[in-house]
Amino acid sequence: MKYDFDRMLNRKQTNSYKWDQSERLFGADDVLPLWVADMDFESPPAVKEALVQRALHGTYGYSIQPEAYNAAIVSWFARRHDWQLKPEWLSDAPGVVTTLSLAVELFSSPGDRVLLQSPVYAPFFDVIRMNGREVADSPLVERDGRYIMNYDQLEQEMQRGAKLMLLCSPHNPGGRVWERDELERLGELCIRYGVTVISDEIHCDLVMSGHRHIPFASLSEELAQRTMTALAATKTFNLAGLHTSFAVTANSEMKKAFDRRLRTLALNMTPYFNANAVIAAYNEGEAWLDELLAYLEANRDYAIDYLSEHLPQVKTHRPDGTYLLWVDCRGLTTDVRQIKELMFRQAKVAFNEGSQYGSAGEGFVRINYACPRSFLHKALERFCRAAQTVESK
Repeated sequence: MKYDFDRMLNRKQTNSYKWDQSERLFGADDVLPLWVADMDFESPPAVKEALVQRALHGTYGYSIQPEAYNAAIVSWFARRHDWQLKPEWLSDAPGVVTTLSLAVELFSSPGDRVLLQSPVYAPFFDVIRMNGREVADSPLVERDGRYIMNYDQLEQEMQRGAKLMLLCSPHNPGGRVWERDELERLGELCIRYGVTVISDEIHCDLVMSGHRHIPFASLSEELAQRTMTALAATKTFNLAGLHTSFAVTANSEMKKAFDRRLRTLALNMTPYFNANAVIAAYNEGEAWLDELLAYLEANRDYAIDYLSEHLPQVKTHRPDGTYLLWVDCRGLTTDVRQIKELMFRQAKVAFNEGSQYGSAGEGFVRINYACPRSFLHKALERFCRAAQTVESK
């Protein structure tokens, strides 16, 4: 391999959201962080070089978006996802969650019911409730260690008046990469009941072998006209700290409303470094990504095998995509406080505790395995030893 994903970076005392909060959040500085979804790998060399060259200019004034930025996005999605975007469909936003929140505000009314499928990324709940809407939850169904959609309940929620849906594709935390027929069946319901879809597809590039991400808006022109897709290079290339993302919609009225709201909130200016990083990532980061995916897949398999051997009381979902492992710990305990005690105080590891993804996540933890394998091993070893100690008491 050309890129060294085994090298452990020292991210402490770098103002890292992931590494520099262990004592405040988990009670001790020596807790190993495998929670928030950024990677413990350097971004592609081309990105680093682009940012260095941009910084060396020395004058950090107001910036505009170069044509090469949209061109890099369009080319990437054509190559990697066979999705033919048009530059005029793109709107820049500071982050995917910003897009989700603005979309809830713009495309629903106070008191409306907004659909989601739990367990799901915690901000989905926040952007609904904090905008004065109600959560219409259609929990995913667990079958053979794998989530599937509950179409009957989705239809019931749509019949009850839900006209906006937040879709997580690929799914976080369950790791599902939805198949075409699954998305088409969902799309049929959305068309039948006039539901607008805001599709969070930030993990779209992080898909394991044997699976393919299907952009929801690419299924048909009719669905494209009722969909806004939230995307970013940040998960793919470890750029989360740059706060760069883009929304995609072929619906000119939706885009006009979204762009106007961005201007109203003064969120429409171009950050100085972002375009250069994204252009370099999409134009020169493909080989790096291919090697990363092979490493992540091996990490996934290693973690699943390790837990199966050393802690058979827990069951894992084998993710089709993302770098997040969803682990069912109900064979140990269903008590949220006991799970936190086991992780933070006994094992000295920080995974995400599952109830933050909705009540359907109680008894689960989410492990971020985008790290050197030696570090992953250390964390899993700590967790399994601590859990075995608890079990033996």
